[in-house]
Amino acid sequence: MAKQEDLFKKIIAHAKEYGFVFPSSEIYDGLSAVYDYGPNGVELKKNIRDFWWKSMVQMHENIVGIDAAIFMHPTVWKASGHVDAFSDPLIDNKDSKKRYRADVLVEDYLSKIETKINKEIAKARKRFGDSFDEKQFRETNPRVVANIAKSEEIKERLYSSLEKEDMAAVKQLIEDLEIADPVSGSKNWTDVRQFNLMFNTQMGSTSDGAMEIFLRPETAQGIFVNYLNVQKTGRMKIPFGIAQTGKAFRNEIVARQFIFRMREFEQMEMQFFVRPGTEMKWFSYWKEQRLKWHLSTGIPEEKYRFHDHEKLAHYANAATDIEFEFPIGFKELEGIHSRTNFDLSAHEKFSGKKLRYFDSEINESYVPNVVETSIGLDRMFLAVLSHSYTEEKLNDGSERVVMKLPPFLAPTKLAVFPLTKKDGLPEKAREIMDKVKMDFMCFYEEKDTIGKRYRRHDAIGTPYCITIDHQTLQDNTVTIRERDTMEQIRIPVNKIHDIVSERLKVVY
Repeated sequence: MAKQEDLFKKIIAHAKEYGFVFPSSEIYDGLSAVYDYGPNGVELKKNIRDFWWKSMVQMHENIVGIDAAIFMHPTVWKASGHVDAFSDPLIDNKDSKKRYRADVLVEDYLSKIETKINKEIAKARKRFGDSFDEKQFRETNPRVVANIAKSEEIKERLYSSLEKEDMAAVKQLIEDLEIADPVSGSKNWTDVRQFNLMFNTQMGSTSDGAMEIFLRPETAQGIFVNYLNVQKTGRMKIPFGIAQTGKAFRNEIVARQFIFRMREFEQMEMQFFVRPGTEMKWFSYWKEQRLKWHLSTGIPEEKYRFHDHEKLAHYANAATDIEFEFPIGFKELEGIHSRTNFDLSAHEKFSGKKLRYFDSEINESYVPNVVETSIGLDRMFLAVLSHSYTEEKLNDGSERVVMKLPPFLAPTKLAVFPLTKKDGLPEKAREIMDKVKMDFMCFYEEKDTIGKRYRRHDAIGTPYCITIDHQTLQDNTVTIRERDTMEQIRIPVNKIHDIVSERLKVVY
């Protein structure tokens, strides 16, 4: 665990040193859980966003995009349930003065039980080899059976208490489990109380005539209130989807762990409108499709897992998370939810406007059901960043830090280096740079030795570097170096574009 914490600290330091992520307002000592993206970070973030948009919108004929406003009529949030129910259970430790989500404290306790179970299974699998029957082992091993039973009992107490909004029962569960403050080890807790997560402000020219509005806590509602506009203007037929990326804001109780949980973050969401009764088919479809998208980055499958929700949100009849193994453990990266027709029906009721679809195939008018895919762009950024961070010891005994980013996502695709600052090499390098920069994000550099330049671009994840030397002036060839293998080959200048393009291809 300590090793993973050290790794996470290294990634955070690397992200700042190499222009990926900066603490916001740092010259004023920063602002808690708010971050700015630097020159390399903004490019990586844009590339992830574009990758999602292309795979979701461009590659699907029945999915279109919108960009809804952040400010929305306050009744939107009344209809969606956010005004009355968008809250988390808050608890403070009296000794450390630290604040926590009470449900997360219990879920972290459950994770420790799950880790114990998995360790027992791993030991048994190693002992019995191919003959190992995990299902039978789970049902018969006394320690595993006891831990599973304990876990189920805790879940039942937690989720039933949250559903009833019985905060006293949640506190009693924390006390019964003897959960201690992770910082101080103290078990001296306050009562649990609900904490609404929405930021509010006023809109209007005078304070007494201002309307209270909210910064949106999710981007989905902008899609729902525009459902009819999009369906009619786009002449969309069920099933169809509406996609959106954009900022959302939540006044998180515990906003820690770098950019994993922030108060201002960006979502990439798609709401897929389907005929009632078919939503589970589409729920399964989008589970499969979204995992395929993640795997297309080249990150191995073992870094991902599905986590089905036992306690469903009030609007859902099925929900699962795609979890990713961050340095802080397996955490939610993307959610796939079957939202039924809750949102459109609620907006019909509160607005008085019909939000129905006439299905000519069955000659029936209905409120569509919705299957949602929702991924945090910042979390995807962190997943890519943390998986790519690599410390290597080389054959000559030296070490390097290399960001093994998927090449098509890398901030800079091609670095152009003249070997020296003289003999016409910079001029030739600039000539080559001008030819390729229209198609690739490029970086020109002539300072320091070629080795130091390679190391700098290893550290930001540039997949290819080309070096212009004296031979280039004779035969119009350059050296191209590949980041991960450090292999260098000689290629003609007129082949640079084709070779780099081929290596940056993505299979959607």
